Amino acid sequence: MGFKPPTVSERIRAIGSTQGLPDVCKRALEPGADTQPIVTPQPGGWLSVQPVRGESFERFAQSDRNQPGKIRNRIYLQPLNLFPDGWASLVERLAEYATAYFGMQTEVLPRLTLRGEQITARTNPYTENRQILTFDVLAVLKKSLPPDAFCVLAVTVQDLYPEPRWNFVLGQASLHGRVGVYSFARCDPAFYTSLYLFQVHP
Repeated sequence: MGFKPPTVSERIRAIGSTQGLPDVCKRALEPGADTQPIVTPQPGGWLSVQPVRGESFERFAQSDRNQPGKIRNRIYLQPLNLFPDGWASLVERLAEYATAYFGMQTEVLPRLTLRGEQITARTNPYTENRQILTFDVLAVLKKSLPPDAFCVLAVTVQDLYPEPRWNFVLGQASLHGRVGVYSFARCDPAFYTSLYLFQVHP
């Protein structure tokens, strides 16, 4: 696609004026050793096959985006279906990190078991692993969005796919719907071997 990483001057122009910002924000926005630019994409990488426009901070600030407020100021994590032994604590740790990183209280909801009539599933023709359709998961989450939720993120160890033409997707979100789903399935090295036997059929 001819993507080229932005130069230092291009990054500075994209950030814009930092006058009036707290010092801690200024330091975060100044290009330096801890804010390296994106590298040239490798074959098969997202930027090597998808056209993506650059975005300035000013343009981002003017965009129609969700922001926490007095009412919607809490993040919820929604475990889906069963988790293998030893994985359940992962969600609790994730909630702790989300609270620290985003500065919003993050809570773990009771596990949600998806039924066959709620969700579309298939067997991946390449991996032979069971997959669930992300759009169906998002539709279920939207129906029970807590009134104080900035967002609800479902987490699962089942593989995901967004539409029949796609092999898989790690996660997907509806920004205006305030819901998303992410799978840890492919984070497990055993997924790529015959040892990945944890299959939950919706």
